[in-house]
Amino acid sequence: MSQIYSATGRRKNAVATVRLQPGNGKFEVNGRLMKDYLKVESFYTIALRPLQTADMLAKFDFSVNAHGGGPSGQAGAISHAIARALTLFDPNLRPVLKKKGLLTRDPRMKERKKSGQPGARKRFQFSKR
Repeated sequence: MSQIYSATGRRKNAVATVRLQPGNGKFEVNGRLMKDYLKVESFYTIALRPLQTADMLAKFDFSVNAHGGGPSGQAGAISHAIARALTLFDPNLRPVLKKKGLLTRDPRMKERKKSGQPGARKRFQFSKR
């Protein structure tokens, strides 16, 4: 049986768990093909960036479980998880992926709504009189 590498990636409120195993390039997200799940081409490109960087696009089969956030956050989380799984497979890929910034967790999150305001920064209309 072939070795399975598992890793978790996060972005915004999205979490993606990837199971990577040697294969011929089958990508599945939540039981659906990745092309069907990430309908926007740019999200699909973002998710597969680590594989293109490492030049291993058709060498692995991926099974991804993604939840939370929206399509953009999930695409970033999938990318992060794939990059981490590739470093488990081959530690020599780490410098290449690190240089492209694919192993860094994007810390940007939605700012919380403050009390006494309609949003995080927006204020209610001020009336002097």
